[in-house]
Amino acid sequence: MLRSDPAPRRSASSLSSPPRPGRAWLWRWRRFWGAPATAFLGNVVMYLLFLLLFSYVLLLDFAPPPPDGPRASEVLLYAWVFTLLCEELRQGCFTGRRALAQRVRAYLQDPWNQFDLTALGLFLLGAVCRLHPSVPPAWAWTYASGRTVLCLDFMVFTLRLIHIFAVNKQLGPKMIIVGKMMKDVFLFLFFLAVWLVAYGVTTEGLLHPSDQRLAWIFRRVFYRPYLQIFGQIPLNEIDGAGRGSPPEAAPCTNTYANWLVLVLLVIFLLVANILLLNLLIAMFSYTFAKVQGNSDTYWKSQRYSLILEYHNRPALHCWPPACFSRVFLSPPRTPGSPARDLPPEQDAQLLTWEAVQKENHLVALGRQKRDSDTERLRRTSQK
Repeated sequence: MLRSDPAPRRSASSLSSPPRPGRAWLWRWRRFWGAPATAFLGNVVMYLLFLLLFSYVLLLDFAPPPPDGPRASEVLLYAWVFTLLCEELRQGCFTGRRALAQRVRAYLQDPWNQFDLTALGLFLLGAVCRLHPSVPPAWAWTYASGRTVLCLDFMVFTLRLIHIFAVNKQLGPKMIIVGKMMKDVFLFLFFLAVWLVAYGVTTEGLLHPSDQRLAWIFRRVFYRPYLQIFGQIPLNEIDGAGRGSPPEAAPCTNTYANWLVLVLLVIFLLVANILLLNLLIAMFSYTFAKVQGNSDTYWKSQRYSLILEYHNRPALHCWPPACFSRVFLSPPRTPGSPARDLPPEQDAQLLTWEAVQKENHLVALGRQKRDSDTERLRRTSQK
């Protein structure tokens, strides 16, 4: 976890000049509420309370459409989400000293900010559909659609909790591993989709040539082969005893092609369960080994970014305590990243440390180059 003292230094004067004796307690109080560790812990606690309120509204207090709803808890939830939206607008438009377009571009490049905007956009869509009056029968679907969108949005808000693991040295690198593994999963799904469509269309044409129901065709072409990977094999369709449709449907007429369907099923399961899944496992193993070797570097970068993010955040992220903490508790801060003005002694120590780290990095690169296979082969050929 983060230490109690803020890692980034705000100014040299705040470090060198001690506070006046009569205001020492006020200085310590403002330093406590202005520390990134306090802001981080406060935001985590308030975010958990927000998720608790969100789940309570969805499960126990989701009122009917207007004019019967919403109730007080749901109104409080809307106000809370409004404070989250204001905080995202502050981070994207009012943090830093660069031009507005550059600030917005840098804000959108962060995947977690994109996650936040997605969650807030889904909540806005669900709230608009839920609050729309469903008095005419034609608009009765808006209430159910709004609740569905809000339920999906709760999942997005909950997955946002993964970001708090960045402060942990053991769990922080695992976030990088999961993110890179998602790219491997998309590549695997591309190969699987090609093989699944080829097998699904072929078997559907062989077993059900006379079925013209489009919904059932899509279900058997995509959904059934995917379930067969996990062992759900419809033997009644392959044996010709039924169509896998409602009980009144006629049996499969093309029983002559059942032997070919069995052969295709064996080939499909062989390629999907053995070849493609083992390929995915190998890709996961390579990604894990590659990231695990640089886990300390990844974790330090994540931790530094997290400290910069929470340096300008209020410690109590809810409404109205967020406004109260921002006005009365947090010390005045310059926009953007913390100030880096150091006294001459500390500046000299920082330059010495940078020079030592540069030499260590060059020595490590030279050692890695000498130990590489290409360099060994070159030295062997010269001898």
